[in-house]
Amino acid sequence: MATERPRPSRHDEIEAILQSKGGVSETRDEADKYTVVGAARRRTFANWLTPIEEHFVCHRNDIPDVDAETWTVSLTGDLSGALSVADLRDEFPRVAVAHTMECAGNGRGQHRPETGSVQWGFEAAATAIWTGAPVSSVLRTSGVSDPNDGWLTAIGGDPSDGEDVFARSIPLSKALDDCILAYEMNGKPLPREHGYPVRLIVPGWYGVNNVKWVEELRVMDSMVVEGTLDRPGEHAFWQQVAYRIHPRGVEPNSNESVETVDTWEQLEGAVDSPYTFDENVKSVIGTPDGESPLTPRDGSIEVRGVAWAGDDSVERVEISTDGGQSWAEADLFGPEYSGAWRLFRYDWRAEPGQHVLLSRATDERGRRQPATISEPDDWRDALDDDTFPWNEGGYAANAYEPTGVEVNVLDSDEDGRIEG
Repeated sequence: MATERPRPSRHDEIEAILQSKGGVSETRDEADKYTVVGAARRRTFANWLTPIEEHFVCHRNDIPDVDAETWTVSLTGDLSGALSVADLRDEFPRVAVAHTMECAGNGRGQHRPETGSVQWGFEAAATAIWTGAPVSSVLRTSGVSDPNDGWLTAIGGDPSDGEDVFARSIPLSKALDDCILAYEMNGKPLPREHGYPVRLIVPGWYGVNNVKWVEELRVMDSMVVEGTLDRPGEHAFWQQVAYRIHPRGVEPNSNESVETVDTWEQLEGAVDSPYTFDENVKSVIGTPDGESPLTPRDGSIEVRGVAWAGDDSVERVEISTDGGQSWAEADLFGPEYSGAWRLFRYDWRAEPGQHVLLSRATDERGRRQPATISEPDDWRDALDDDTFPWNEGGYAANAYEPTGVEVNVLDSDEDGRIEG
C-alpha cells in the first residue's frame, strides 16, 4: 500500500514558489507531505481571471527535472507511439480553454474534528486560461473517436518517494469532449509548479484529475486498478484509495467503472465511497474582504465574488448580509464558459455596524450549497439536513458558512475606507 511520507525538500520548494509568485501564502500541512500554497488575499476571488502569481499550487511529489526538448508523452493501451512537446505544438490544433481549478481538499480545514493533510480554507481555487492540444485530436491519431464506455488514464512523471505511480483515470467521453494537453497558462509557458512541460486539463473537474508532468496516456476499458499499467509499482492508490469520499473507518472498494462521475450524484447514493471527479457547486465572496472598516458610497457597498459548479452551470447566487437570516439574489455577469466560474455582484444598502456576509450558489440542477459541514456520524442524512458530509479525507466540501466574511460598516461621518 502506498504511503504519504514527509518530504524533506518541501519547505525549500515552497519558499521558491512564494518568492516567484508573490500573491500566495503557505497553507498548513503539519505532516509535511505536500507542497501547498494558496491565494493570499480574499480579493483574488473578486476577479474572473486568476493571475499565475495568485494561483494555488498543490502536489505531493517533488517537481521533476525536465528537459522539454527530450520529454515525451507515451501513448499506450489502445494507443501507440509517443509525442514530443514539439509534436503537440506543431502537429495538432492549438486551443485555449477556461478552467476553474479547485483542489479536491479545498475546505478540508473547515472540518471538525479536523481531518489529516492540508488544512485548506477556501484559497485552493482559481481560474486560468490553458492553451494546448485537444486530447480528442491526439486520440483520433490512434483511431480512438468513440467513447464506448472506455477510460483515459494519465500518468505523471513526478518521482515518487514510495512505490506508487501517480495515475488518474477519466471517462473517454470527458476526454473527447473538452480536455487538452496544456503547455501554456494565461498566455505564458507553463510554470514548473503547474506541470511544465505538459499538463492534462479537465475543465470543471477537481485538480487531482488534471495530472501534471504527463508522461503517459493510456486508453483502457476500465479505470486504473492495481496491475493495469505496464510498469512496476503500485498503480491504483491515487484513483481507488486516495481522493475517495467516505465516513471514517471505511476502506473504499476498488471499481473498474462507475455509473456516474457527477460527484453530487455519487454522494446521494449512486456510488459507495464517491470519487472526486467534477466539482460541486460553490461560491466565495471576494470583496469586501473584511480587512478594513468600510464607509458606503451613496449608501451602497458592492459585494462581488465568484461561483462555479463543475460540469454544470451556475443558475443563481444569493447574498446574506445578516449571517444567513435573510437572502437576496445577486446578479451574474462577465464571461460565461463551461467549466469556469461566473462573477456575481450585489449592491448592498449597508447600515453601520458589524455584519456577516455569506454567499450561496445553486447550479442548473437545483442543487444548492449546504450551510455547514456535518458531524462525522451524520453521513447518510447530511445533504438532507443542509450540511455537507464530514468525510475522512475532507474532500469536495462546499459549505457556505465557513467562507463568510465579517465586515465593519462605519457611519458616513466616520473615517474609513470608501467602498464603491
